[in-house]
Amino acid sequence: MSIVQPGKGGSMALRKSGSILALAALLSACGGGSGSSSNVVSLPPGGGGATPAPTPTPGSSTCSLQSRQNWAFDQINEWYLFPEALPASLSPAPYGSVQAYIDALTATARNQGRDRYFTYITSIAEEEAFLSSGATAGFGMRLSYDSPLARLFVLDAFEGAPALAAGIDRGSEILAIGTSSTNLQTVASLFAQGGAAAVSSALGPSTAGTSRVLRFRNAAGAETTTTVGKADYAIQPISPRYGVQILDNGGTRTGYINLRTFIDSAEPQLRDAFARFRADGVTDLVIDLRYNGGGLVRTAQLFADLMGRNRFASDILSVTRFRPSKASFNETRKFEPEPQSVAPTRIAFITTGASASASELVINAMIPYLGTNMALVGSNSYGKPVGQVGLDRSACDDRIRIIAFATENAAGNADYYNGLAGSVANSCQAPDDITLPLGDPAEASTARALGFLAGAACTPISSTSSASVAAQRTAVPLGERARELLMPDRPTPAQREVPGSF
Repeated sequence: MSIVQPGKGGSMALRKSGSILALAALLSACGGGSGSSSNVVSLPPGGGGATPAPTPTPGSSTCSLQSRQNWAFDQINEWYLFPEALPASLSPAPYGSVQAYIDALTATARNQGRDRYFTYITSIAEEEAFLSSGATAGFGMRLSYDSPLARLFVLDAFEGAPALAAGIDRGSEILAIGTSSTNLQTVASLFAQGGAAAVSSALGPSTAGTSRVLRFRNAAGAETTTTVGKADYAIQPISPRYGVQILDNGGTRTGYINLRTFIDSAEPQLRDAFARFRADGVTDLVIDLRYNGGGLVRTAQLFADLMGRNRFASDILSVTRFRPSKASFNETRKFEPEPQSVAPTRIAFITTGASASASELVINAMIPYLGTNMALVGSNSYGKPVGQVGLDRSACDDRIRIIAFATENAAGNADYYNGLAGSVANSCQAPDDITLPLGDPAEASTARALGFLAGAACTPISSTSSASVAAQRTAVPLGERARELLMPDRPTPAQREVPGSF
């Protein structure tokens, strides 16, 4: 079992906090593999590595659509955090896929804003590969779009992947997409045909070997048309180019870290980063989680532990609560300082509406201990104070992720469905300026974070309103416009955890 967070018949995985020892027996009894995802916890303890590749037999009665749907119903009925929101019964017959049936079962909680498509079916093999090492397939870039202007921009490009090798990096604009140079379609025309969904579709499936001709303009203004093929690669959770820096903030050495996703391979990178901060005596931190959609809970807990050198063994990091019938799995997790841990004096967390789940768990955990010495910078976070368990049916390569638990901090804060801006003592509005590299001290959000740490005043983030792209005026400069992350209708595990990745 793995538990996920706020980033399900065989074994179970928790995805928003650390492993829960009491679950180990249950997991082995369930059968199947173990795994996790956004705010996920893997069980048995120490889990999270890849399980043997399932050999599904979709033509068998075991893996018929109705059988898979009935299995999904049983798991949701047993584990769902909001049992009162479930229908007593619902025929799967009208629904053409397992996910469509799951969406119908969870519609009430979704309409209440408590389960925004957090309960879903995915592939065991694909999720295990991503959670262990970041393995996925694609161009290796994170895309955002501006609906009013019908434009598509690159927020980040991943090392070792085709996009960066082709010269596509943060600040690039994708102008046209085609399968050959003779059928290029402008992004504007794709938006006119079918909005963001048409753009996503034009980019093709997330399979190695898929190629597209892309016309793009880089951050320097040079236009290029080239063929880029999708390939297998591994997303590095912390970029070796900009992910860890020590910045001079008016004479104060300030640690900067940008974490893309909470997966197993992030853990040695996090330890190395904080060992560097500790060796340099860093106590001011800028934690950049602006696009981080979540991931493994145990990785989130390690991140918080690395900021807990001055925490007592009795200090609560987070509390995990299941529905009453599963209360025996509730857990109170205390801080466990690591050899690399630092004792931060002040922290500025950079967030956007894409910062969710495990990202919010880390931020929420620090609120009771830092108070006015921490701030949310950028825009309000997503609002996912719940996490998923993962239950597997190996014969069908099915893993169902079910919202099964809520998390709270030492002060009991667990109701941040509207984001964390209303929970922190300080917040500072700032745009995400894609015209400058991430971690550049002049980039708007990074500069505002450094300003907070230096004592500068700022305008608070609204806890009731989000940055609506539609509300933006076309006169707003590129570096200050609000954008939305591009997502396909059927995201891969990597796209769920690293939203906007293609």
